[in-house]
Amino acid sequence: MAFIALTLYLGRWQVDRGEEKARAQALLEARMHESPLRLTGAVRSPDALMYRRVQASGEWIGERQLFVDNQVHEGQAGFFVVTPLRLDASGDAVLVNRGWIARDASYPNAPAVAVPGGRVEVNGLATRPPARYIELSAETITGNVWQNLSIERFRERSGLPVLPVVVLQDLAAPGLVAVRETPDAGIAKHQEYALTWFSLAATALVLWISLNLRRLR
Repeated sequence: MAFIALTLYLGRWQVDRGEEKARAQALLEARMHESPLRLTGAVRSPDALMYRRVQASGEWIGERQLFVDNQVHEGQAGFFVVTPLRLDASGDAVLVNRGWIARDASYPNAPAVAVPGGRVEVNGLATRPPARYIELSAETITGNVWQNLSIERFRERSGLPVLPVVVLQDLAAPGLVAVRETPDAGIAKHQEYALTWFSLAATALVLWISLNLRRLR
């Protein structure tokens, strides 16, 4: 009975967590339809920017362009092309995912992707860096090819004051495929956990009843 009570409690807890994530999901989805926010400089926390449509103007810092490896599009492996944009208003920078490009014969090196000069205007969606892969070696950066994109690591290596978000550019650069993303607060994970705990409670109850009926017989 103690085991059943525990598993029911844990199942209910996961249901509550799922409801919290559902509210967060609704908030993030609503943000995508709000008026665009102009990025001008440093922000204290990325939370207020997550999945907000944003605008930014400035110049690309081409020498700091990097390629995030192991990104798959329609079954083909390739790279995300990420270029820092120095903002007009403050001189701070924001990382912009300019699009996806397939690997070519030069792999593991990245293909050549030109960086336009002069002032540009960027429109896109503020997000987190792409999902991280397990790093089996300390050598996770080779030239301009990164296995995982970490804003903190980029700050350390570049010395640039970078905002804590990555902007998915609406219009991909020539030769690239635009990267799209929708918010996922992780509701499904909690639903699966809740089902697991409730199933364990039901199994324990059935076994308890079955064993006691057999004893009575």
